[in-house]
Amino acid sequence: MIPSATAIRTTRIFIIGTVTELICALAIALLAVAAHAAPYVPKDDAVVLEHLPVRPNDPIARELRRLRADLAADPNELDTALELARHYFDLAGAQGDPRYVGYAEAALKPWWNLPDPPLDARVMRAILNQYSHDFVGAMKDLEAATREDPKNALAWSWRSAIHMVRADYTAARADCESLKAIETELGIGCMAYLDGTTGRAAAAYRALSAELARDAKAPPAFRVWVLTRLAELSIRQGDVKRAEEHFRAAYLEPVNDQFLLGAYSDFLLDQGRPGEVVPLLVDWVKSDILLLRLALAEQALKSPKAREHVEALRSRFDAAALRGDKLHQQEEARFNLYLLGNKEKALALAQENWKLQREPRDARILFEAALAMQDPIAGQEALDWLERSGHEDPGLRRTAEKLKALKR
Repeated sequence: MIPSATAIRTTRIFIIGTVTELICALAIALLAVAAHAAPYVPKDDAVVLEHLPVRPNDPIARELRRLRADLAADPNELDTALELARHYFDLAGAQGDPRYVGYAEAALKPWWNLPDPPLDARVMRAILNQYSHDFVGAMKDLEAATREDPKNALAWSWRSAIHMVRADYTAARADCESLKAIETELGIGCMAYLDGTTGRAAAAYRALSAELARDAKAPPAFRVWVLTRLAELSIRQGDVKRAEEHFRAAYLEPVNDQFLLGAYSDFLLDQGRPGEVVPLLVDWVKSDILLLRLALAEQALKSPKAREHVEALRSRFDAAALRGDKLHQQEEARFNLYLLGNKEKALALAQENWKLQREPRDARILFEAALAMQDPIAGQEALDWLERSGHEDPGLRRTAEKLKALKR
């Protein structure tokens, strides 16, 4: 039995850590700014104003219109609200547009502030809250959900994902075991991600490969998730050729997935192939995560577009700082280190980010910023994590060794 696409995305979207988008407040703020701005009137009818993520007549657009109409007719119809919220959340992950998270929250408005909402509304609220990095609030809802329904696979999936981001591997393993008892295949994927992060990449690779081979008719979303994981596990085992094969196979699946695009782009950048990143990401400028990688590639290529995209990122990060948002500190640290050359700010952001998120990508930017500042003490917590976790990525370990060498 292949796990549901929604359950798969619970892990896939969250694992990006790096993969999370702007919170609902930012989405609403962006819309408010647009509403009060003077309209732009193009001089040429051929000018493209917007690339819509869904075409007006495609099935997704029709379904969204139907659900919105039904919810407008009865705003207290929970099943309709949940279905609409799930669609919006899936679009946010697939398209990299944070506004959809705001729309999802709005659909749940009658239940959003209830201390004890219905079970499915509670789980959906947790999913949306973790998107804004409210891990405490999300976990409170998920713990309540698994007490109420110990067989709720979706809630267990999100619990494990949050524990992974926080590097609480003991708790994550317990959640994976609970998940495996409910839905074996999803539990295998959960355990494989945990093992692949904690020094058992080869075993995790074998488990996921077997799972993929078991069903040749697996849905594209499932195949993309597994193939991307297999690519990352190959990198951790030092097999670059096999990693690229998995990335290419995932990219050929008929699924829009910004996590895949981000991971594949990072791989190409690490391999010194920025020219291949630009065509991958040229239409993804709404996503801060992907725009950052596009700008890094353009800078390496000395493309004139790099300046425009650097300024766009600067504006977005500055606006977030004014609101007190701290959701993209990892990406902002990378932006400051490699696109602005501001090593001090990059290190401060990487250290602050590490307090909230402790995944391999978070360790990497902390190591790189500390190395740029010649400050091994600044990266000590991530160095400790690397040893405790047993994480195997050769590139990450080489950077860590350079940082440790500064102490000698």
